Amino acid sequence: MRDDSYRHKGLRRKLVDSLRKKGITDERVLAAMEAVPRHFFLDSAFADLAYEDKALPIDREQTISQPYTVAFQTQLLNVLKRDRILEIGTGSGYQAAILSKIEARVFTVERQEALYHKAQKLLAELGFSNVRCYYRDGTKGMREFAPYDKIIVTAGALEVPKILLDQLKIGGIMVIPVGTRSQKMLRITKLADDEFQEEDFGDFRFVPFVGGVENDK
Repeated sequence: MRDDSYRHKGLRRKLVDSLRKKGITDERVLAAMEAVPRHFFLDSAFADLAYEDKALPIDREQTISQPYTVAFQTQLLNVLKRDRILEIGTGSGYQAAILSKIEARVFTVERQEALYHKAQKLLAELGFSNVRCYYRDGTKGMREFAPYDKIIVTAGALEVPKILLDQLKIGGIMVIPVGTRSQKMLRITKLADDEFQEEDFGDFRFVPFVGGVENDK
């Protein structure tokens, strides 16, 4: 049985208050951030830092994004109940859990086998039944369940992948960080098959968005 104490819940409330002060206004996002125990998605060595607004290491030299970044990307998506959302980069599973709490249907893809297995097991254990995890190359998206209402990419891409734009429904939204050393957070709305609106929401820093898969061997 995982421990989510009054202390943890109090720390989450403080974190949510800080996110609100930093400009997160979507109350559904804030409620999800307060409901999901972030410390469950971290190794015990980092549990005491779970409710500080900072990125932290997870397995395979990857990170769990800082809470502000998770909240910011989620807010940009404008998630609606029952939205079909493709997440590229499952990582710890925390972002998928937040989307799940807002009652989206989440299809999440991870290229690192160890992270995939760990996140899949944890999300199932925590009861996130509307999240489906897949081990595959995220640069190709997941065409068999397309089109998606929303797509979120949680790694820094050098450019916007056309293959992901093709898997977005007309009227759908993709949120993706694009750049080299740091990335511009872009929100792309698909207006027609070959027509897109692009908005820039400033600089962030992510691990690189790379192709292929890596297994445990």
